[in-house]
Amino acid sequence: MTDVLRRGRASLAFGFFAQGVAFALLVTRIPAIQDRYGVSDALLPAFLAAVPILAGVGSVTTERLVRRIRPSRVLRWSQPVVLLALLGVGAGDRMVGLAVSLAAFGLAVGALDASMNMLGVSLQRAYGRSIMLSFHAAYSLGGIVGASLAWAGAHWDLPLAVSYLPVVVVLLPAALVGSRWYVDATKTQTPVAQDAGEGGQPVVFKALLPLCLVMTFAYIGDSTVSNWSAKYLQDVLGSSEQLATVPYNVYMVTTLLGRAIGDFGVRRLGAVAVVRLGALVAAVGFAVVATAPGAWFGMLGFTLLGLGLCVLVPQTFAAAGRLFPGASDAAVARLNVFNYVGFLIGSPLVGALGDAWSYRGAMLVPMVLVLVTLVYAPSFAARPDRYGGGHERPRTADVGRGSNGL
Repeated sequence: MTDVLRRGRASLAFGFFAQGVAFALLVTRIPAIQDRYGVSDALLPAFLAAVPILAGVGSVTTERLVRRIRPSRVLRWSQPVVLLALLGVGAGDRMVGLAVSLAAFGLAVGALDASMNMLGVSLQRAYGRSIMLSFHAAYSLGGIVGASLAWAGAHWDLPLAVSYLPVVVVLLPAALVGSRWYVDATKTQTPVAQDAGEGGQPVVFKALLPLCLVMTFAYIGDSTVSNWSAKYLQDVLGSSEQLATVPYNVYMVTTLLGRAIGDFGVRRLGAVAVVRLGALVAAVGFAVVATAPGAWFGMLGFTLLGLGLCVLVPQTFAAAGRLFPGASDAAVARLNVFNYVGFLIGSPLVGALGDAWSYRGAMLVPMVLVLVTLVYAPSFAARPDRYGGGHERPRTADVGRGSNGL
């Protein structure tokens, strides 16, 4: 079983990595996609909004699918669709082709995100310790690789299809081969635990709501960095155009570093302490950005944002799995929808506040929202009374200090 779990963990980490590469290649080449298809500035927001909306639909659909088929099968076949849809975006030449490719990408990404995190939660339960952050670290690494490949394609003025094709040729067969070793919850539970899961423990939305809010706030913060960091540094802090591209790269690197060591922090301090620390560091980061006298202080703020925000999303998924151990797949699928809610709200919110008020003031809004996470931090604590169906109970010491108990 140890070898099964290790192979399952490695293959799932590669799935997260491949998803990070694909998503970064799409979002970082939006200007090139716009030029290729002649998408107007007025129409572009509709295309961009359609992807997370359809991803939310894909996540909800996945909740229903996993009642009949295992999450590993959803992941196995949704990942190739994401990669092929990415290639379709690069290879098409008509607006209708772009719409179809983006629709397929959005629906498949929703299924992919939900099923990946379902498997991550069940693997963490089987391991008996925190490993969820390591999967999201692999996603961050993929994002860095994808953004670097996108920069190379833009630098050498390569057609989108030429940039995307080698990536798809490498990642698609590798993902299909790796999918042979995905591990579902039913492979790691005792028969009693399997019966508890199949029994359909109800997911009470009132209990899940605090985690949904934390997920939304985290992605509002993340989308603020990804969409506004370059403009903020250049227009507000007076940096050069070249320097304005640095904050997002720094943010991605610090996100990777924070997630790489985050599981160790959870094991030592507990999930509640790590979430509180992450929220505080992220809030300080937004405060530094909002009050920065110059570009270098602004970059310090974005660095702190990467270190703080990076722990919130993985721990939110893990907490949902602990809250509903007999229905973790359904809980993760519903929680995943708020990933896209935050993404849809974040960028327009900051833009509207920046135009109506000031961009410095706009940065204080995600700061306040991240601070609200402190109110909901107890939701990340282990709940031994909710563990049932043969699941290993957390150690008493872990419960006392707010560990995730997994």
